[in-house]
Amino acid sequence: MVHLVVIGGGVIGLSVAWRAAQRGHGVSLYDPHTARGASWVAGGMLAPVTEAWHGEESLLDLGSASLERWPSFAADLGDAGLSTAGTIVAALDQADRAELDRLAAYVAERGRDVDALTGRALRQLEPALGPAVRAGLHVPGDLSVDNRQLLSALRDASAQAGVRFAATVPEADVTVIAAGAWSGSLHPLLEKLVRPVKGEILRLEARSGALPPPTRTIRGHVEGRHVYLVPRANGLVVGATQYESGFDLHPKAGGVRDLLNDAEQLLPGITEYALTEVTAGLRPGSPDNLPLVGWLEPGVIVATGHYRNGLLLAPITADTVVALLEDEPIPPEAKAADPIRFTEGSPWK
Repeated sequence: MVHLVVIGGGVIGLSVAWRAAQRGHGVSLYDPHTARGASWVAGGMLAPVTEAWHGEESLLDLGSASLERWPSFAADLGDAGLSTAGTIVAALDQADRAELDRLAAYVAERGRDVDALTGRALRQLEPALGPAVRAGLHVPGDLSVDNRQLLSALRDASAQAGVRFAATVPEADVTVIAAGAWSGSLHPLLEKLVRPVKGEILRLEARSGALPPPTRTIRGHVEGRHVYLVPRANGLVVGATQYESGFDLHPKAGGVRDLLNDAEQLLPGITEYALTEVTAGLRPGSPDNLPLVGWLEPGVIVATGHYRNGLLLAPITADTVVALLEDEPIPPEAKAADPIRFTEGSPWK
């Protein structure tokens, strides 16, 4: 048995602590604000295909492998808020449609299937889509989760498994750094490798008489900008802007305006919704958009840098850390996340 301390109580830290405790290890978790941070304000998409990008093949493979673990991960937690309704990606003009065509061709090359549909066919799936939607993709395999319900379930499951929530950082055999955007200050090797990437996110609630929210996640390409709308009980999460401004957590008026305008293009009915929350979060970015999961030195494991994919990658990250603790083979897709890639010969060393 290893005595483990996890620094960071977001979705990654909680998942690692829970899975390690399930395996019989002694686990303490330290975070002054457990179950908050970027995980609290996330949209909740589990979307390796619709997040795919040329040159990020390893991330697509890692995300797909983690998505395969999600049903059992959620089942072990109980009521974790997993939705299997799927995702629609909508385009409003020819340029946005061309981008979706490139995405469909790219993921097809990687062995993933998507359905290209007309705007009319998309509205048959989701009647609330507006007339401006000309075409799009239906991706039934890209799922979503209620991030706040998930965090609550993870905290409860961790406590039941024996995780101790510590007020200070205790002594341990192994320390896991899982502090998201703040991880760069916790080890000198991470200082140049983890940075905060800010994003505003909105929560809207359907009022009496308004159209109900869609059943599927709606992602949109609106004049080159990306927006997503993720269903919640009687409402939506709308996100997310993306820019770098250090550790500033104040939402910008311009970012909120752009999100509302773009979301209205996709779902005109949201103008009747109540705007109930405006929040900003800090994603933990890495130089190549892959997370950092592996040994930093004897006694120190890193599990951070998940950028936009912390929720998606939680199951495979937890499995990888447990395998490292027990000196077992890690999932093959996780080898690309080893921080050793930033050591000898790396421009980020």
